[in-house]
Amino acid sequence: MRTRLTIAGAVLALAATAVVADAAPPVHTAHLTGAQEVAPVDTAARGQLILRESADGTSIDYRLIVANIDDVLMAHLHLAPAGTNGGVVVWLYPDGPPPQLIPGPTNGTLATGTITADDLVGALAGQDLDALVDAIEAGNVYVNVHTPDHPGGEIRGQL
Repeated sequence: MRTRLTIAGAVLALAATAVVADAAPPVHTAHLTGAQEVAPVDTAARGQLILRESADGTSIDYRLIVANIDDVLMAHLHLAPAGTNGGVVVWLYPDGPPPQLIPGPTNGTLATGTITADDLVGALAGQDLDALVDAIEAGNVYVNVHTPDHPGGEIRGQL
């Protein structure tokens, strides 16, 4: 009888672990470099974007971290596959137009915030946040950080 209870307890514990694992919100990351730009940019700048979807799917929290980049103008999410340029679908820095220069070097957190359907612009304007998540999961979204020396983007990372 004791063996059956132990096995039943182990099965319940595994089932509970599976439910907790399924409940964890998805996280998407991108490593930004100049080499990913179209055309590639020779720069020491680097970056990292972390996106964490909310459990209810109505928002995405983000943190964009950069290093060795000078004179940041703006940062966005763009809609396009790797190797292709695409239009802006979310402003990350500043949180809307116009661009806002950060003079001199930037090292550390460039932007944090929460994306909702109201933040979608361009090709995704007026759509649910699911449209952005679907594009991310299909590999069709990238993050780009723009500077005066590289107005098309100095560093880029595909999600």
